[in-house]
Amino acid sequence: APGDLETGLAAADAELLAGDPAAAFARLVDLVRVTSGEDRDVVRARLLELFEVVGPEHPAVGPTRVALANALF
Repeated sequence: APGDLETGLAAADAELLAGDPAAAFARLVDLVRVTSGEDRDVVRARLLELFEVVGPEHPAVGPTRVALANALF
């Protein structure tokens, strides 16, 4: 369900573990768009954690940083 914080975070973690970081990142950016306040901060922090897991050189990190900035502002 859109906006379901725990389900969205768990699904993104599963996608990352399955080897699809781009899908995990997209899911979290979408979740940032539909949350606010503390929930939004939690999602943003998880996304930044996942960037560290895959490393800043991963090709999906740059475009996702742009998408995150657009979602936040």
